[in-house]
Amino acid sequence: MADQPLLEVRGLGLALPDLAMRPWFGKPPLRPILHGIDLTVAPGECLALVGESGSGKTTLARSVLRLYEPQQGEIVFAGQAITHLDEAALRPLRARMQMIFQDPLSALNPRRRVGEIVVQPLVSYAGGEPPAPGLLQDKARALLEQVSLPAEFARRYPHELSGGQRQRVGIARAIALEPDLIVADEIVSGLDVSTQARILLLLRELRARLGMGMIFVTHDLSVVRVLCDRVAVMHEGRIVEQGPTGSVFAHPQHPYTRALLEAIPLPEIDDGWLSAKGESTALT
Repeated sequence: MADQPLLEVRGLGLALPDLAMRPWFGKPPLRPILHGIDLTVAPGECLALVGESGSGKTTLARSVLRLYEPQQGEIVFAGQAITHLDEAALRPLRARMQMIFQDPLSALNPRRRVGEIVVQPLVSYAGGEPPAPGLLQDKARALLEQVSLPAEFARRYPHELSGGQRQRVGIARAIALEPDLIVADEIVSGLDVSTQARILLLLRELRARLGMGMIFVTHDLSVVRVLCDRVAVMHEGRIVEQGPTGSVFAHPQHPYTRALLEAIPLPEIDDGWLSAKGESTALT
């Protein structure tokens, strides 16, 4: 791994408006969400953010992409401080940081065909003349093939696909610009077990092929063991433990980590359980 982290977060603190306490007049008070977060992601590394619902992991994931602007701390991406950059300065960097959302149906434009959806980042970040239609069609087919979907799916609409297929479309859109970092937010939580396995296999293959770093937000600890290099455990807006996945799972140091591991049965993982032998990955 490179000496310089792809992403470095130091002392990050974030507070968001508490809409439940909205007054009759004026702005609602701020409620602290994240407290003193420190983490790094190396180029090509997969870091898991795990914790119970409400622990702050999705808020942290969105903050490192600067979808929220923190009040404290620093975010450094590819050697550049981005904590308080305005949108114009952030735009060139956004092409290198992409997100895959939990619910692909709500994240995909229902009025656009799949082929248009997956190449939209190329149009948005073209910078000058938009790419020729023929080139975009070729790129759409190539992106769908990269995520093991038939090229003819480019003519379909999102509602015509299964949940697993829609998630693959979201992944294809995220890799269209060949980003350095992808944030995947609970992207397999709504899928059945066999479809989860295919999506995880796809992510593992794409990481190896494209060399991209990843932040994988999940509550499923068994998924973490087979996909992620390191894990950061979040509790009440703080990272209470982090380290190599094997070490954290074998020797948890924090009581909260131990409670998580004890509360969720973890089966013995077969190293080949993600094998796609004899399976058609385009069907789910």
